[in-house]
Amino acid sequence: MKFSLFAHMERLSPDQPHTELYEEFVSLCQIADEGGMHAIWTGEHHGMEFTIAPNPFITLVDLAHRTKNVRLGTGTVIAPFWHPIKLAGEAASTDLIIDGRLELGIARGAYSYEYERIMPGLDAWEAGQRMRETAPLLRQLWEGDCAHEGEFYKFPSTTSAPKPAQIDGPPIWIAARDPNSHEFAVSNNFNVQVTPLWQGIEEIESLMERFNNACDKHDGPRPKIMLLHHTYVGSDAGDVDHAANELSRYYNYFGAWFQNKRPVKQGLIERLSDEDIANNEMMAASKLRKDLTIGTAQEVIDQIKHYEDLGYDEYSFWIDSGMSFERKRDSLYRFINEVMPAFV
Repeated sequence: MKFSLFAHMERLSPDQPHTELYEEFVSLCQIADEGGMHAIWTGEHHGMEFTIAPNPFITLVDLAHRTKNVRLGTGTVIAPFWHPIKLAGEAASTDLIIDGRLELGIARGAYSYEYERIMPGLDAWEAGQRMRETAPLLRQLWEGDCAHEGEFYKFPSTTSAPKPAQIDGPPIWIAARDPNSHEFAVSNNFNVQVTPLWQGIEEIESLMERFNNACDKHDGPRPKIMLLHHTYVGSDAGDVDHAANELSRYYNYFGAWFQNKRPVKQGLIERLSDEDIANNEMMAASKLRKDLTIGTAQEVIDQIKHYEDLGYDEYSFWIDSGMSFERKRDSLYRFINEVMPAFV
């Protein structure tokens, strides 16, 4: 099993300087690189201090100059916000600049808050259809002389300029949840990224079942599948309980952004009260303690061994959590030094 880091800048209050947050983000990425992780993933989000990532390609180019060995992935670009020609060209240019280290993750997007601001009137269904039209065009544009007449995009013969550094272009990953998304990815020989969020081992097993069913329906090579999950390796049981409370707060804010009902000012959503958080049983700390990949080193090893037995090719340590930099850093070090060696 390969291991990777999934990370963004996250700003919880206006007194946190963006410059400091970015250097902390880079430091975590450098720890991942020096610790032997396979890849670093960062995504695309707009107008949200909760997840600061307006253009992952810029971030990955910078990380390429600050790291040595890791693959560098978009986790993920939001397909409907990109014209296929523009996405193909910028991905190819990034791959060229970073010496062929790019992994290209693509999704439809999840936040209606972003849809309202970037493409008013867009809904999840249309976003998914735009993603399904865009993704297969990328390899055709990298190959060259691609003309297209589709539902959302029409263009005469076009070739990506530049061409990617990697032969046939960067590996493409599709963020998938429902069975149709898995079948779309597998039928196009795209790799698959999945995240069960807070839904626990039943969802982790179900996501793998959906992927296996899609693979069974199609001939050809089996794509890779990556599991993205919130992770914390604690120094002891008390530290793990502390992390569960922090992640409960994080997921309450995640849910508030997703519901898109609370006021937002200066990119920060209206503060949730302690009562709001206490009343959300779905994301209670006691539940997340069981359903996320958090625990002491041995507990985390045991959980990931099960994921490996299910067939996951890559496990991505999702570090966004609202925790302090120091707590993120220490957990990541414990993961690298105490968990990863169990999978050599």
